[in-house]
Amino acid sequence: MSPSYYEFTVSMPDESRDAVMNKLAEMGSPGVYERDGSIIAYFDDGVIMPELCAELDEFRKVLTDAGLSPAFSFDYVLLPETDWNESWKKNFNPIEVGNKLTIVPSWVKADTDRIAVIIDPGQVFGTGHHESTRMCLTLIERISDNSAGESFLDIGTGTGILAIAAARLGFSPVTAIDNDPLSVEASLFNVGLNDLKNIVIKKGEIMDVAGTFDVISANLLAGTLIQIAQDIVSRLNPGGTAILSGMLAGQEDEVIESAQRAGLALREKVVDDKWVTLVVEKATVL
Repeated sequence: MSPSYYEFTVSMPDESRDAVMNKLAEMGSPGVYERDGSIIAYFDDGVIMPELCAELDEFRKVLTDAGLSPAFSFDYVLLPETDWNESWKKNFNPIEVGNKLTIVPSWVKADTDRIAVIIDPGQVFGTGHHESTRMCLTLIERISDNSAGESFLDIGTGTGILAIAAARLGFSPVTAIDNDPLSVEASLFNVGLNDLKNIVIKKGEIMDVAGTFDVISANLLAGTLIQIAQDIVSRLNPGGTAILSGMLAGQEDEVIESAQRAGLALREKVVDDKWVTLVVEKATVL
């Protein structure tokens, strides 16, 4: 008999979406996905529901302090004897990205002539369906056309999807880092699913990474990108490229300013719906 699970439906402004999704995962949800503009999260029926709801309500202050809208609402139902895993898996289908990549769930046969990136999200995020992830993947593919064999660093790797795609596109060696142990576990598992030997997964922050890299990806919240701008520069080789994503339209100006102050030049701004991705470059030392 499958255990019972609470299914939460959370509605919020786009600017708060990633932060709320991260919070739900931190609270122990073993499955979170987006559906019809809302976030669906599952919790084991053993949770103390008043405490969980109170913690979500308290998170509004965190959003406010971060300059994000706290105006989210939520509701939940109990799904008795329902296999939540099969329920949320139905919402993760193969998706083609760019000209070469196909993101394939681990439970689906990789029946494609394109480069398959096999992903099992586990309890973390990064399936290729979010606009910021798709933009990063598309840009990594584009850069790879002239960057075979160059080193690559992915900051906040989540499921490892960007790092795995980079390795499959010819970057080597590839390093990925995340401060969430669940992300490290999921990314290690996904590296194994893709049978890759040239990816190093580490737990920690960007300041824990040694060495420098030719290309860096950072799909994070705008505030985090601003905070680590100098760290990105210090780990980027002269002439190297960084892909900065995860910001909503209107948030990019501050990110651009912080990147430029740190010594990065804006090369390209890409917009997908309400999401913005920046391609920046470190000057070559003469």
